Amino acid sequence: MGSVAVLPEKEVGQPIEGANGYLTVNLSALARNYAKLSTLVAPAQAAAVVKADAYGLGAQRVCSTLYESGCRHFFVAQFDEAVELRPALAADAKVFVLNGLQPGNEEACAQSDIIPVLNSLEQWRRWSATAKRRKCKLQAVLQFDTGMSRLGVPPEERSTLAAELAGQVSVEILFIMSHLASADEFDSDQNNDQLVEMKRISKEFPHLKICFANSGGIFLGKNYHGQVARTGIALYGGSPSIGKPNPMAPVVELDVAVVQTRTVPAGAKVGYSGAHVTNRDTRLATIAAGYADGLPRSLSGRGAVYYEGRRLPIVGRVSMDSITIDITALPEGTLSLGSLVEVVGTHQTLEDLARDAGTIAYEVLTGLGNRYHRQYR
Repeated sequence: MGSVAVLPEKEVGQPIEGANGYLTVNLSALARNYAKLSTLVAPAQAAAVVKADAYGLGAQRVCSTLYESGCRHFFVAQFDEAVELRPALAADAKVFVLNGLQPGNEEACAQSDIIPVLNSLEQWRRWSATAKRRKCKLQAVLQFDTGMSRLGVPPEERSTLAAELAGQVSVEILFIMSHLASADEFDSDQNNDQLVEMKRISKEFPHLKICFANSGGIFLGKNYHGQVARTGIALYGGSPSIGKPNPMAPVVELDVAVVQTRTVPAGAKVGYSGAHVTNRDTRLATIAAGYADGLPRSLSGRGAVYYEGRRLPIVGRVSMDSITIDITALPEGTLSLGSLVEVVGTHQTLEDLARDAGTIAYEVLTGLGNRYHRQYR
């Protein structure tokens, strides 16, 4: 696992303490993003999605900052994530498991004060039976499928579930929820279709709070907010809406160290399979990260890194542990062993890197590996 430290500001390009790369998480920016999203959804509550180790940034550190900022609802995807996170949070914080429970986890969930998001009749019945067996009231969330065909109680099971809920006292339903499939596409008709279906479900399950909006959904307007909104990628500085300016503060910087520099003549083959052939004398640098560190192989011949605002293109194929870049644009001797280049930061956003890789910011962010030295500002 990568080390964790709280370090002072550093300058890109300056070698520090011999690490191969630095993943810097700006906790102040994280807190500002949470405050902005909270204001946008008020009077609804802003919950935080911290699954996949808070999108790869360290769930305990992220949750500590968010708790201090007023967040009390935290969503993970898997039960094991909740078990690890629950002891690190205060008693008044709630931890929800989006995927619900696999059979056999019900008792441990109840003992650990973790709240499942129930996605089917089977999950509901198992959780209800656990409450009756323990002779105590347990809390839960009900998720409904409003048109994504992924997780949630399907339309054909809703009437049966409503009948079983009627009069039962073993489980307290905190709210009902669903997930928007196209919230980042502002003009998608699917958003309104899902909103109409969610309103229909709300009438079938009256008097229950609604949790509907994700990051993109927050920017679709008040109709989507309900009483609880789940903030995810926007918290971490990712853009919540495609094709619109990103209103969020950047949270992540990634700088990677140079391993070696060299000059090669015209006609030199670079990287695996000689995928790149130089057409002139070229100065190259190899940096200490690759696809094992979350920098996709699809960046080969397409992506770039930056040094003091200068774009340095990736040449040849991205390797497991290294990437070769063309540094001819820099004055000779500018980069040397241990120099740091910017992969994500002032000159290249997560969205920029994801675009060049042919993917989305979520995949880049969650894929950043544990071999970087992690530091929190």
